[in-house]
Amino acid sequence: MSRSNDNLQFAAETEQGPLPWKVLIVDDEPEVHDVTHLVFGHFRFENRGIEFLSAHSSAEALDLLRRHSDIAVVLLDVVMESEQAGLDLVRAIREELGNTFVRIVLRTGQAGQAPEHEVIAAYDINDYKEKTELTAQKLATTMYAALRAYRDMRTIEAHRQGLENVIRASAQVFSRQTSHDFASAVLAQLTDLAGMDRGALYCTVDRRNGGQPEQFRIAAATGEYRRLINANAADRLPTAIVDSLRDAWHSKSHHFDRDHYVLHFIDSHQTESLLFVGESWNLSPLEYKLVELFCTNVSIAFDNLHLNDELLSSQLEMVYLLAGAAETRSQETANHVRRVGMLAELLGRALGVAPELCETLRYAAPLHDIGKIGIPDQILNKPGAHTPEEVAVMRTHAELGARLLASSHRPILRLAAEIAASHHENWDGSGYPQGLSGSAIPISGRITMVADVFDALGSKRCYKQSWSPERIRAYMQEQRGRKFDPDVVDRLFEHWDEALALREKLPD
Repeated sequence: MSRSNDNLQFAAETEQGPLPWKVLIVDDEPEVHDVTHLVFGHFRFENRGIEFLSAHSSAEALDLLRRHSDIAVVLLDVVMESEQAGLDLVRAIREELGNTFVRIVLRTGQAGQAPEHEVIAAYDINDYKEKTELTAQKLATTMYAALRAYRDMRTIEAHRQGLENVIRASAQVFSRQTSHDFASAVLAQLTDLAGMDRGALYCTVDRRNGGQPEQFRIAAATGEYRRLINANAADRLPTAIVDSLRDAWHSKSHHFDRDHYVLHFIDSHQTESLLFVGESWNLSPLEYKLVELFCTNVSIAFDNLHLNDELLSSQLEMVYLLAGAAETRSQETANHVRRVGMLAELLGRALGVAPELCETLRYAAPLHDIGKIGIPDQILNKPGAHTPEEVAVMRTHAELGARLLASSHRPILRLAAEIAASHHENWDGSGYPQGLSGSAIPISGRITMVADVFDALGSKRCYKQSWSPERIRAYMQEQRGRKFDPDVVDRLFEHWDEALALREKLPD
């Protein structure tokens, strides 16, 4: 979520309003450019107009694409300087430039030279239209569909990058073992995550005799506040900042305001600290969510400074938090992922899996759907059936989650990556993303699938009511040997009452 990352700023705004969508017209006929401009003169999508870029050859188009990485749609002619010029440009866009985001709409006036079924099969395009069929209405419909797809892909990419940055930043904070190092690491990571015009400062609370704090001592700082280290914040800072520090201290919670925020931390020894970030910060909704997630992660890390003997336990709380973030976006409860972890451990032990792996399963299985954080809300929480295109987007969460976790060297996160990639693989080979079958599916994925489906069926979702235990059992039996590993289902039936008791222990 670095502020310098252009991929997270695809919906940036200026003082005059949101930036227009960039659309590139590639055609050697000037009248095609004129007509396209005329048709889209008043076109708007999500309160954004269109900025047209024009190219009359594939070479000119390629140069524009190199200089404008945020082009959303290319309206591309096939026959220009050669009969294959447009198709050659498609390959250059996807392979040479590596641009998988831009939506390419092929427009041809000579369909016989580029038959639709052959072109769609051989080239990575998103739509194919004959110029003779493109009325103004059809062209507008095509544009809406292309921009909607581009927006969704950019949203997925922004969530992926944001989550990667939060995980990386959180890891940097977790690695610190002293209060000063902790404060410095938090300030440094927030600088990268959210951007700051003036800087940030970290205060310890001096509360003698258990009363009101006598002062907020500035223990660490960045930017303009660096000169105030060891000073009393109440004596050296503007009244508005001091008031925010006091508000956070009184409420014992993070305080977010229009141009700054204060994070409140309290450890197991009731030692309190405050972290001020500002001023004039400007976060998008996505960045705001990720900063909040990072702030909660920081709270966990702060407690770890004073709980070294319980370090593993505190790190595992972060695992549940990250898993819960994905589940919360899909309107599911954090207790769902906890129950999945506990049930995965129970099934692993019943199957005779090594005790160490069973324990790791308990903490890795909750991250099975972490990739859902990269799925747009309008798809993730859709109450009705998904379209084929939406199904394809939904299914990306398995590989997305695996990629996010696979780079870690921690055993729990590495196992979580394996689970994220395999918990939708069916025993009979009909699952995704790889179509694995039988024992080729990792045992961790087979166990987590049974645990996840069992618990999800018993929970209320945006698209269904909760099922009765009898109906769940019948479904698990029906899918034994199809969707589920028969051995895992058999162990579930053997421990049926224990599995049901988990919901009573950790209800939604």
